[in-house]
Amino acid sequence: MSFPATLTAPVLQGRRVRLEPLDRRHAADLAAAAEEDRGSYRFTWVPSAAEVDAYIDAQLARAAAGKLRPYAQIDTGTGRAVGATAYWDPRPWPDGTGLCAVEVGFTWLAASAQSTGLNTEAKLLLFGHAFEQWRVARLDLKTDARNRRSRVAIEKVGARFEGVLRSWSRSWAPGEDGLLRDSAIFSITASEWPACRARLEARIDVV
Repeated sequence: MSFPATLTAPVLQGRRVRLEPLDRRHAADLAAAAEEDRGSYRFTWVPSAAEVDAYIDAQLARAAAGKLRPYAQIDTGTGRAVGATAYWDPRPWPDGTGLCAVEVGFTWLAASAQSTGLNTEAKLLLFGHAFEQWRVARLDLKTDARNRRSRVAIEKVGARFEGVLRSWSRSWAPGEDGLLRDSAIFSITASEWPACRARLEARIDVV
């Protein structure tokens, strides 16, 4: 499945975070961000500083093929890129007009940007664009089923846990190349979005 050419991913501006379409100009900042404390990356792959250039090239290639809409996450306080995220796994309506569903994933943040409210606002921007501009019926989020921290974070942004898909996809955990992981899947539907939006806005206001 591919994104329809008409569905662009523009800059999304918030108070704490600005989501910019990923570009090679973000490489130096992302290299620095990736080399902060890597202790929270136990179940996900985050490029090392030496891998950032290849990582960006791979994401841009996926974008060119219509498989991905990748973003750099910019801390508005410093103007520096502190992580990345993306829309991916687009599922068009049966008649091919627009998307019925999309996933938010490929997300990581520098250690210093975690638990700052930046992730909450980024999700508000991404979800809002998907539901209000692209008019999707459903938005997905997945994580390694063992990643308790990620699962809690996903639940906090208002997504509903649907279950664990066993041996669903490749493992991104360091040292598990060639292995499959169980994936915990969460979703938000269009009818749930207004309440989810209000919840996210309330969380941002108190951070």
